[in-house]
Amino acid sequence: MARKQSDYLAALLADEEMAETKAEKSAEAISESPQDAESPSPAPPRGERLRGTTLLGRESALARVASGEVRQVTQLLLDPARVRVWKGNARSYEHLSEESCAELIDSIIAEGGQKVPAVVRRIEGDPDHDYEVIAGTRRHWSISWLRANSYPQMQFVAQVAQLDDEAAFRLADLENRARKDVSDLERARNYAQALHDHYGSHLTRMADRLKLSKGWLSKMIKVASLPDQVVAAFASPADVQLKPAYALSQALDDRKAAPAILREAKAIARLQDEHRREGDPAIPANEVIARLLAAPERNAERTGGPVTYNSGFDRPALTLQSVNRQGVTLRLHSGSGMSLEELVELARCVLVDLELEGRGLQR
Repeated sequence: MARKQSDYLAALLADEEMAETKAEKSAEAISESPQDAESPSPAPPRGERLRGTTLLGRESALARVASGEVRQVTQLLLDPARVRVWKGNARSYEHLSEESCAELIDSIIAEGGQKVPAVVRRIEGDPDHDYEVIAGTRRHWSISWLRANSYPQMQFVAQVAQLDDEAAFRLADLENRARKDVSDLERARNYAQALHDHYGSHLTRMADRLKLSKGWLSKMIKVASLPDQVVAAFASPADVQLKPAYALSQALDDRKAAPAILREAKAIARLQDEHRREGDPAIPANEVIARLLAAPERNAERTGGPVTYNSGFDRPALTLQSVNRQGVTLRLHSGSGMSLEELVELARCVLVDLELEGRGLQR
């Protein structure tokens, strides 16, 4: 019997024995009252009484378990290295970090261990793992991090459940709905995969099982279709929110607009990488969305004649005057309010965009 289960039954039996012992003492007090002093009844030896109450208590406890009045919940103390994360969970394990789990890590340290058990199920055929996490990915990551960082005694507390994949998905989804750190994109892609794996691509059936609006679920599935090339333009997948991402995914359905959006996404992704290397702030999500949605119109303007880029003061800063086989002609405007470094960065961005469109200096 598992340690937690045996402890639970032991405590249950202890309660029964304590109740029986109290009854014994009460009976002894009554038998010693003045009214019965003249005809005392001999009490059985204490050893026999204890054996009898122990057996009665044990039978009572087991009967309560068998009848369903008391439910046994098996909890295990596991080495997280022997537990893998179920691939059907929405949360992106590789994007978890000390920073994103800081509050949970501090709580585990303060409480001397993990108090809320994760939900796992047993697996077969994997020599490296015995269980997989259905709900509790952040707890698994945090315990793993603590064991690797000065807390080797920490163990992963888990409750074992017998679940098929569809039931496991619904359980994980219920937990993730309450978590703000699970992004819309993560959930959208998780739903899209589950729609195929568990519901035979029947959206109505899935919406009914999850108790979700069919319209809302449809939008989530649409957002899941965003290509990785576009997602890379954002500083983090967590920045991809449902409402603007849905508009972006609809724009990509336009065959004429899609190439310009994809080229712009590549250009922004390069800038994001440079900002990370230099330690500069990332390009915010609202600006990324605005640039991606404006890319088709901006591309049409470029092919039709000069294009002027304004500064943050809404003054002309740079004009792309011409692009031809002889080269690219840029005009920098005075009085734009931009510094020299900002003008150079703007010119570089324009040249990178042209390069991605196949109209740059390297063609």
